[in-house]
Amino acid sequence: MIYERPNTVSEAVEILSKSHEKKSILAGGTDLLVQMRSGYYRPSHIVDIKNIPEATQIRDDGDTFLVGAGVPGAQLSEHVELIKAWPGVIEAMDLIGSTQIQGRATLGGNLCNASPAADSVPAMIAADATCIIAGPNGYREEKIENVVTAPGVSSIANNEFVVSIRLAKFKTGRADAYLRFIPRTEMDIAVVGAAVCVLIDKKGICLNAKVSLGAVAPTQVVIETAPQILIGTRLDEETLDKLAKAARASCNPIDDKRGTIEYRTSVAGVLTKRAAKIAFDRAGGA
Repeated sequence: MIYERPNTVSEAVEILSKSHEKKSILAGGTDLLVQMRSGYYRPSHIVDIKNIPEATQIRDDGDTFLVGAGVPGAQLSEHVELIKAWPGVIEAMDLIGSTQIQGRATLGGNLCNASPAADSVPAMIAADATCIIAGPNGYREEKIENVVTAPGVSSIANNEFVVSIRLAKFKTGRADAYLRFIPRTEMDIAVVGAAVCVLIDKKGICLNAKVSLGAVAPTQVVIETAPQILIGTRLDEETLDKLAKAARASCNPIDDKRGTIEYRTSVAGVLTKRAAKIAFDRAGGA
């Protein structure tokens, strides 16, 4: 196995472009190393991005933050401005693993592992986040919801890698929330995850909204009808019931040891309604 640790984005792209081996990007390694030890996955070439400044820093980019794909969750949870702007994204990331795992796990890694049950991905989708991808043709920017294309499969080419995640700065009246259900009290994989972001005016009327679900389909789901259900309302009980119904209708889950199709579908409605209430309260609508 070949292990390389480039110092710049261009070095990493050159390595990825020249190598014809079975490659993996090492961001935090909390999924990759487990997969390797279990024998589930055996890459021939590992490219560690932890020495690339753009991938390991949280940078101010004017109206947005650029969160390096290698920035660990522990660092995110101490970033005051990010917590203020996106409490839902941070709480989703905080749910991944133990304290020790938080010292390594990253938004970029959680995204590119491409699990349908990833916690941070629905939250980033609801936040309308994008990712900056580097490749032989330079940089490109992609919406988070377009990255995961199937379980364990992403739209990132073999000669590309995610450098950073773009998140907007704090905006008055906008807030998000993420909730998940797991079989155990801690450190388990989501049976269902629900993320909601709302923007409200001074009167508490919803101006915009985005809702995403995890673990209820082969990829994360965007509830397309959520904006038309929520916009123009104060998220009253009737409106939230309509949102819960739309969430259930958006589900296409599987039966497995963690939950049946019927159970996952039901829980999706419950969590979406609860997450919407929390986001609305955080935005100042209470």
